[in-house]
Parts: sequence; structure tokens; C-alpha cells
Amino acid sequence: MTTDWGAMSRTGTTTERASIMIVGTGFSGLGMAIQLLKDGRDDFVILEKAHEVGGTWRDNTYPGCACDIQSHMYSFSYEQNPDWSRAFSGQPEILDYLKRVVDKYGLRSHIRFGVEMAGATWDESDRTWTVTGTNGETYVGDYLVSGVGALHVPNIPKLAGIETFQGEQFHSAEWNHDVDLRGKQVAVVGTGASAIQFVPQIAPEVERLTLFQRTPPWVMPKPDHRVPRAAKALFRRAPITQRAVRTALYWFLESRAIGFNGHPALMKAGERVCKRHINKAIQDPELRAKLTPDYTMGCKRVLQANDYYPALARENVDVVTDGVAEVREHSVVDSAGVEHEADVIIYGTGFHVTDAFDYLTITGENGRDLATEWAEKGMETHQGITVEGFPNLFFLLGPNTGLGHMSVVFMIESQARYVIDAINHVERSGAQALRVRTDAQRKFQRDIQRKLANGVWSTGGCTSWYLDAKGVNRTLWPGFTWKYWLQTRKVDTSDYELVGRR
Repeated sequence: MTTDWGAMSRTGTTTERASIMIVGTGFSGLGMAIQLLKDGRDDFVILEKAHEVGGTWRDNTYPGCACDIQSHMYSFSYEQNPDWSRAFSGQPEILDYLKRVVDKYGLRSHIRFGVEMAGATWDESDRTWTVTGTNGETYVGDYLVSGVGALHVPNIPKLAGIETFQGEQFHSAEWNHDVDLRGKQVAVVGTGASAIQFVPQIAPEVERLTLFQRTPPWVMPKPDHRVPRAAKALFRRAPITQRAVRTALYWFLESRAIGFNGHPALMKAGERVCKRHINKAIQDPELRAKLTPDYTMGCKRVLQANDYYPALARENVDVVTDGVAEVREHSVVDSAGVEHEADVIIYGTGFHVTDAFDYLTITGENGRDLATEWAEKGMETHQGITVEGFPNLFFLLGPNTGLGHMSVVFMIESQARYVIDAINHVERSGAQALRVRTDAQRKFQRDIQRKLANGVWSTGGCTSWYLDAKGVNRTLWPGFTWKYWLQTRKVDTSDYELVGRR
């Protein structure tokens, strides 16, 4: 496999050649790069739109930003950190972890910072991918691995009259730290995973906080705590003890998949815990009613927080369930016609998920456009990794490999190993590319949608961001992660056809 690390001038732009091109430096992109190195490969580049690594954990810097999966699971299995300060680490600590991993494995020399992928095209004659950056850069390689994930394009609602608003406005993923919220009247739109973390942080300092809630989330108590110094010392001296903790956490979290997948009655116990959590913090029966969901727990993302309900019980916080009708110069008007003064609007409205790849122009065989096909048919892949008609293209955390009960880092590691096995299969066979068979992809889709139809996301009585515009779940993996690990341990070569000869 030829690798040319030199930059060449080609029609006025800079072109670099590498065997494998990875997009993104979050857990997915970095995990892919590390496993390539472990496989003896250094013929890759990583394209990163920003000027630092970290992905989600670089971009989200809002107050209180933290992980909702225990730190010992939300990290690479082969790169454990004995020094996590808390059971659930905050954003700065996770970002520092990723930076240390990058430096340990010498990945910075492989990263091309400031390169944002605008599109990619498959060359059927050369059997290579050409990636074009927004500044005109081009990168040519045999394989393209997308590690951009789904939770990176902020979903900002189009509110009537927003162009007239005279105050500051921003999304939680693009937090404006130059805006001083002290003494301000703040309107927060949305009650997702980000909002339940930043609302308790800003509520004590603002004059008034008006929270616009469309649907209340189920919120569990968060079993967070500081990791004792003695435990950290033990993990450093005897890493096997940390692996034991991680294993126990894995099976505890994995057991939660039972309730999500076809056994919603098991979620009733969790609902009772959540209701006690509400009743303990909220004395006002009207507010309790506003905050109690009317759908089965798990239908939407289950959240965790200890300070969210106490924050909503504050005298300077109002919860509005009537929705936003319009925005005026200095206020937000709800659908009941009540006007709420606002100096700042903060969107806690999450991300584009089922249309997260629409902004990319990826052109495969016979000029097929991936975004167009997915917009028309829904996002479909094989194993959440490969796509029929797009040879040598791999997705990490692609469609239907997200999780509602477990750390996605586990999925990333399984997928990275699968990609390497696929590349090795191509090379061992003396071919240039592999293409997933249409029947294999269709079978995978039939099986996964059949299982999802019985899951709480489809039967729980809610509409969530897990579902696309047609009501089909294109986001989550329906079942145990150990089953996904089994399915992706090795590439089933009968699912693919080889293309070209070397």
C-alpha cells in the first residue's frame, strides 16, 4: 500500500496522500488511530476542523458539563486513568485525559488541525477517496474513516421574531463565556442533558431564570462522589483492581439494557425512584406535576442529576410548559400569551442527530450522494459501520450504534477493530477495496428494526431525537453491547465483495 507523506501542488491547492484518512479527534477518531498504531500502521492522517483535539469534550464548555457514564467506563479499556477525581468526571478532566492519550501515542504528528471536511468523493478508476477541506485542501487515501459522530451539530430552533431580540443568545455547545449572567434575566429553551447540568450552575447568580420545557425528562439521582485518595493510589499500584472495578461497572450498566429492550415493565422501578427524587426536592404540587413525565422511562434519554430539581424549586426560577410563541426585543412570549422578560436566551436543545450527516457531501459509486440517499430512505448501514455503494468508507458511532445504557467508548473500540480487520482482509486478498453487499445490509437493517420495534423508544409513548422524521429509530443499538462485540469481532467476508486487484 503506497503512502506519500509529501505535500504536492495540484491545481493551486495542497494535496497530501495517506493510506487511511480519519476525520475527527474525539474518542472515535483517536481510538481509531491508536488501534491502527497497535496494528503496526502509521500510514494515516487525522483531519480536525479545530485547533485542538477533543471533539465533544473540547466544544462543550458550559458550566457543569460532565459525563453521565462513570469515568472508569467512559475511557479506553487499554488506557485506564487511575487518577479520575470523581466517579463522573467533568469536561476539563475528560479533555485533559484525551490530550494525554494523544501525547502518549504521538498522534499530534498525524493530525492536520484547521482542516474541516467539506466533502469526499470515491474515484472508481483509482479506487481512492479524495477529501476536500473547506479551505480547498485535498487529501487522497485508500480508506476513509468518519469519526465525527452525531452529537456535534447544535440544534437551534427557529423561533418566530428571534431576529428582533436585542440581547445575547447562544447554544449550550457554543457557550459564550464573555456574557456575564449575574443579575440578568435568562430564558433557557430546552430541558435536555446539557440544560440539567448548566441550569443549577447559573440559577443562583441570575436575577430570574425562565425555563421553557416542552417535555419533562426522567431524572435519576446521580451516584457521583469524589474518588478517595486511597483508591487512586491502589489503582496506580495494582491496575488489576481498576480493571475489576471497570468490569463490575460494565455488567451493572449492561443489565440496564433489559428494561430498554422489550421489558418496559422493569422501568417502573426506575420511575418510582425518579418520582421520589422529584417529591424530595419539589414541595409545590403544581411544579411537581409539570416535572413528572407521562411516558415510560427510557423512551427519551434518561438523565442524572442531584441539583436539578432543587434549582427549579428556587424562588427566582420559573418552569414554563406552554412553549415559545415568539421572541420580542427584550422578552419571550409563551403560547399562552404570557410575556417573560429576557436579557439572554440560552438554547439547551441538543443536536441534530438523525440528520447529522446532511451537511457532508459524500459521493460514492456512480455519483451516488450519501446525504441525499439517507434523507430519502433513512440512514442505513451494515453494522453501523459500512454503507452499500460506498467502498472503503467506515463510520464510527454511525447509525444505530448509539447507546442509552452504556458507554459508547465500548462501541468505538469494537468498531475500530472491525475496520482494521476489514482493511487487512482487503490487503490479504490482493484487492483494492471492499464493498458491503446489498443483501447483507438489508438483512442487518431488517433485524435491527425488528428488535427496535419492541424497545421502549418505540413503545414508550413519546417522540424523541432517537427517531427520524418518519418515526424510525436510526440512533440506538437495541440490546446488549456484548452481542455487538461478538458480531463485530471479525468481518464476515461473505457480507462483502472485493473490488479491484493490486
